[in-house]
Amino acid sequence: MSYELRVKSKAKRIKLLIMDVDGVLTDGRIILDDRGRELKFFDVKDGHGIALAHRAGLPTAIISGRNSKVVNIRARELGIKIVYQNSLDKLKSYESILKKTGLKDEDVAFIGDDLIDIPLLKKVGFSIAVADALPYVKDAADMVTEKKGGRGAVREAI
Repeated sequence: MSYELRVKSKAKRIKLLIMDVDGVLTDGRIILDDRGRELKFFDVKDGHGIALAHRAGLPTAIISGRNSKVVNIRARELGIKIVYQNSLDKLKSYESILKKTGLKDEDVAFIGDDLIDIPLLKKVGFSIAVADALPYVKDAADMVTEKKGGRGAVREAI
């Protein structure tokens, strides 16, 4: 089966899209001001893609290794109801999502970019790495986007 057919076959079964944040929904940069407040860069195109996914009936979720108020604000803006932060064991958070939703591995897609994401990329039904992900992460993914994380990769994947 060709790459394109394999990707399409896996993608059409998806009932939930889970995303990492830093390096996927953002470009990975974090700005801290002199008061310790954190700023992140999100791409409007990714946000629009998430809105389109929701309108089409595809819910989305976040599992992030870090904890950030900014992520909660952005998730609320985008209507992302399932948000796990400070999740150093992303598989544990993922299993919790499956339990709550009744979904199976083959029903879920995940977009990641770093080593912490590899176990989850190997577990889900459809795994996606962003263009600027680490080589090991790309090797673990079913699909690699042409766009970089925080620069339209999520919109491309959707």
